Amino acid sequence: MNDDLTWMLNDVLTVPEVSHAILLSADGLVRAHSDGLSRDQADVQAAALSGLQSLSRSTAAFCSPADSDTATPWRQSMVEFDDGFVFIIAAGPGAYLAVSSTEKVDMEAATFAMHKLVNRLGKNLTSPPRQDNGSAV
Repeated sequence: MNDDLTWMLNDVLTVPEVSHAILLSADGLVRAHSDGLSRDQADVQAAALSGLQSLSRSTAAFCSPADSDTATPWRQSMVEFDDGFVFIIAAGPGAYLAVSSTEKVDMEAATFAMHKLVNRLGKNLTSPPRQDNGSAV
């Protein structure tokens, strides 16, 4: 897990009624999680959320035009519960950002904050190309 990203994930928690954030890989591994979640809780949720986004992507053809041979690209998933919501968006190749909230959340504010965070995370998750320093090996 990348503890250096925790502070960035905590930023999305400033949206009123947002509870938790997890950065996960497509195969369900936790890359980072916000404060307030134990590692065990984050592991369980990341595994479930990975399956949820996979199912969502698999059903993309359901939204495609009837005469189309290609599935509509997946953008985000939202699941509503009696007491809140879970939002999942792509956070880069093989990575996803998931956020949970209460039922009183401003959904637009939450997803806007998530997309803003993904833009910031992209710079931190990408390694710049190595530069040749001219020294002989």
